[in-house]
Amino acid sequence: MVDGGTRVGPRGQLVIIGGAESRNDHLDGILRRFVELCGGPHADIAVLATASAAHPEELEAEYIGVFTRLGATKAHAVPVRSRADANSSAVVEALSCCTGVFFTGGDQRRIATMIGGSELDSVLHKRVEAGEVVLAGTSAGAAMMSATMVLGGTESGVTTAAVQTGPGLEFLPGVLIDMHFAERGRLNRLLSAIAMFPHELGVGIDEDTAIIVDRTCFEVIGSGSVTIIDAGKAAMIRTPTAGDGAIALSGVQLHVLPTGHRFELVDRQPVVLAAPHDTQDWGSSA
Repeated sequence: MVDGGTRVGPRGQLVIIGGAESRNDHLDGILRRFVELCGGPHADIAVLATASAAHPEELEAEYIGVFTRLGATKAHAVPVRSRADANSSAVVEALSCCTGVFFTGGDQRRIATMIGGSELDSVLHKRVEAGEVVLAGTSAGAAMMSATMVLGGTESGVTTAAVQTGPGLEFLPGVLIDMHFAERGRLNRLLSAIAMFPHELGVGIDEDTAIIVDRTCFEVIGSGSVTIIDAGKAAMIRTPTAGDGAIALSGVQLHVLPTGHRFELVDRQPVVLAAPHDTQDWGSSA
């Protein structure tokens, strides 16, 4: 654990996507970057559609096709539809040698209840911590990366009723992730969650946007932005002692970072980048 409650990240890279990522073959796409991190032409990617209850086979086939088009030598489905699957030797073996693992969207509860504490959960944590595999997830697959996982919440305002939370799989300790962030107006939801869990760093990721976590730092990629909420130095946090109600917050830090920007998880500070286009002397005239 480090200052502010955020721990040093795993040795393996994490690609955490806010959902609705482009699946076209453009050169700067999020999924192309994931394939490159997994080894490019040497990539061996396992696709898990555990979060999907309706048509997991269709999602698996779609992502396998995308990763293959983007240059991965091997992309294959690892069906995990039950806790029995998550504890099976066949699934553990399939995830013991791949270079990348990708979790699709759906319902993050399904990932937590089917995989949490299983043999699959254990092998993934060991391989990510050892730096042996790149772990990626989109939408529900992003939410499950947190220790405290956002499960839902649609109430307006910053209140205890605005967000529902539960335990995630904790691949990124000390960070609470929300997805589809700008598109679904989830600022109040994340503020509410961080008020109740102020030791966590709130990270709201827009659609077609991702953070690539490499130990103590993450980089923003994609077409949107990432919103970071830090209540570590807040002057005041007041939540109702019983029942639902309004939350009071004062002195909370907020950062909004578009593609190319970085954020230090240990110091809880954005990395200041040079801005060559901001050097104009506005007081001069031609």
